[in-house]
Amino acid sequence: MSHYLVAGAQGGSTQGADAPNRMEINDFVKIPNQFSLYIQALSKRPLKLYSSLMAEMFNASQTTSISHFGIGGIHGLPFVQWEGAGGTQPIQGSGWGGYCTHGSVLFPTWHRPYVALYEQVMQSHALTIAEKYQVDQDGWRTAAQNLRAPYWDWATNTVPPPEVVSLQTVDIITFDGSTINVPNPLYQYTFHPIDDSFPNPYQSWQTTIRHPDDPNSPNATTDVQALINDLASIQGDITSGTYSLLTRVHTWPAFSNHTPGDGGSSSNSLEAIHDEIHGYVGGQMGDPAVAGFDPIFFLHHANVDRMLSLWAAVNPGVWITSGPAEGGTWTISGNAAVDGNTSLTPFWNTQTGFWVSSGTTTTAGLHYTYPEFNGLNVNDPAGVQQAIANYINQQYGGSGLSLFRGTGPALSFLAQQPAAAGGAPARAAQGTTPVAAAVSAIKSVAEGVRHPFASRGGHPHTAESGEHGRGGPNVVHDWTVRIHFKKYELGQSFAVLIFLGEVPDDASRWRTCPTFVGSHVAFVNSAADQCGNCREQADVVSEGFVHLNSTIASRSGLSSYEPNVVTPYLRDNLHWRIQGTDRTAIAVERLPSLEVTVVQTTLTHEPGSVFPIAGDPHYHHHITHGRPGGARHAQA
Repeated sequence: MSHYLVAGAQGGSTQGADAPNRMEINDFVKIPNQFSLYIQALSKRPLKLYSSLMAEMFNASQTTSISHFGIGGIHGLPFVQWEGAGGTQPIQGSGWGGYCTHGSVLFPTWHRPYVALYEQVMQSHALTIAEKYQVDQDGWRTAAQNLRAPYWDWATNTVPPPEVVSLQTVDIITFDGSTINVPNPLYQYTFHPIDDSFPNPYQSWQTTIRHPDDPNSPNATTDVQALINDLASIQGDITSGTYSLLTRVHTWPAFSNHTPGDGGSSSNSLEAIHDEIHGYVGGQMGDPAVAGFDPIFFLHHANVDRMLSLWAAVNPGVWITSGPAEGGTWTISGNAAVDGNTSLTPFWNTQTGFWVSSGTTTTAGLHYTYPEFNGLNVNDPAGVQQAIANYINQQYGGSGLSLFRGTGPALSFLAQQPAAAGGAPARAAQGTTPVAAAVSAIKSVAEGVRHPFASRGGHPHTAESGEHGRGGPNVVHDWTVRIHFKKYELGQSFAVLIFLGEVPDDASRWRTCPTFVGSHVAFVNSAADQCGNCREQADVVSEGFVHLNSTIASRSGLSSYEPNVVTPYLRDNLHWRIQGTDRTAIAVERLPSLEVTVVQTTLTHEPGSVFPIAGDPHYHHHITHGRPGGARHAQA
C-alpha cells in the first residue's frame, strides 16, 4: 500500500522568510486572490463555473482520506484507520479511538503535521484552480504557490471576522476576473451523509454548528450573536493567559498540556487555552470526537501551532520531554511512555515511517512560516529570542506589563518595598482614584509597549532601554485562581467559570455578565460508549488558571495588590459556577473533585531584562476553604 505523505504545501516565497507566511485570518480575508483560491479549494462549487476535475475538499466522498471529512476524522470519529497507520482497530490498552493526542506532552507537536496535511491538500487544489484563470495567469499562479492555511489569533481577537463567524456567503473572483457570491465554506461543513458513528445530538445535525441555539434539538442552528458575545467575553482571559504562558512557563510539561505535574507553575498550558477556545465555540468544536469537522478547527489549530513557534523562540533548546500517554490513541497504548521519538501517527513522512516530534522543531521543513519571524536570522537563536520577546510584550503585554512600566498613579499597584534612604514608597498621585489610575495604566498598553522583561529559567535578554519606574526592581503580586478537577467525572465537556462579584441566577447570562472573569474548560469526548477513555481514565486531573489582576484593578476599587488588601476582597467576592455545553448550570456537588484555590505569585521586573521573573507561588487556601468546590485545606 502506498501512503499519502505529509510534506507540507509546496513552492512560493515570502521576502525575508524561509518559506511563505501563514497569515492571520483578519489580514487574509483582505487578500482577494488568495482568499478566492482558498474558498474554492475548500468548497462545493457550481458545475457551470468550475471543472469537475478540480478536487473539492468539502464535496469529495467522505470515504476519501484527503477529503475534508477524511482529514477531520483523523482527530476522532469515525474511529477508523487512516492511510494504513496502525491496525484496523485501536491498539490494545488505548482509551481513545482517534489519533489525536490530548493531555500528553505530544499535544503541540502532533497537531503540527496535522495542520500541515490540511494545508498541503488545500494548496494542491488551489494550484489546480489557479491554472483555470483567464486573466493575470502568472499572478494567480503566484498567489496559489504562496497560499498557506490562515490562523486565527484569538489572543488578539477572540472574535474572528464575519467571513468566519457570520457570513453564509462570500464574494470571490472567478476565472474571467468577475466577482461572484458563493456559499461560504468557513461558516459550516455539510455532512454527506451524517456518519453512523456520530452520537446524539450530532447524529441529527446535517451541518456543523457553533453555539447551537438549542443544543439538544435536531433542528438546532448556530446562534451567531450569542457566539460572538461569548467569544468577546473571554478576550481578557485569553490574552492574559497567553501572555503568562509565553513569558512565565519554561518547561515542556507545563507548556504542552493541561495535565498537572510541573510542580509550581501558576500559568495556563497551551492546551488549557486551546480547550477554552473549543468550549466557547461550542457545537462540534466543543467535543474532541467531532471537533475536526468544523472548518474553524484548522484556523484555531494553526494559531496553536504559531504559539508553539513563539514559545520555542523565547525558550531555545527546550523541546519535548518524555511523559505518560494519558489514555493513548489509535496507535498508542494508554499506559505507554511517549517522547520526542514517538511516531506522530498517522502522518507519514516516508513510505515506511512517520513524523516524530524531534523532527518538527522548525516550520520551514513543512514549508510555512509566521510573519513574526520575517527578517530574522534563524541561525542566531539569541537574536530571534530577543526579537520575539519584544513582539510578545508589544502584542500581548496587557495590563500587567503596563503596571511595571508605569509611574505615578500606576505605582500604587506595585508591591510595597522597604523605604529608600530618601523616603517612603511611591503612592498614587493626589486627586487620582485608584481605579482611574489602574485603568489609565491598562490603557497605556495600547500606545505600544516596547519594554522587555526577564524570564525565569535562565534566559537573560538585554532590554532596548533602561526605562524603569523607580530605578530598581519593581514587584507586582500576581493573583490567579487555580482550578483542578477530574476531567472525565461528568462524562461531558463543561466549564468552571470564575466571577468577582454577584453571579446572575440565569446561567445563560453568566459568560456575558460584568462580574465574569474567565474559565477553565474540560474538552471531553462524548462518545463514551464507543471509546473507553472516560471510564479507563476516570482519575485524570485537568488544571487551569484564571488571572485576576486586570479585573481587580479595573473593577474592585482597591488601590493595591498587597495580600492584606486583596485577600479580604477575594473572600467576599470570588465565586465559581459549573456550566455544561448547553449553557445550563451544573450543581457543584456533581463535580466532587473540583478544587478552586487562590494563588499569589510575586513578579519582579529587573531593569535591562525581558520578561517578569516569577517567584514561587503561594497558595491562599483559606480564601476558598469551606465552600463547595473550594480548597481542601485551610492553611494559607
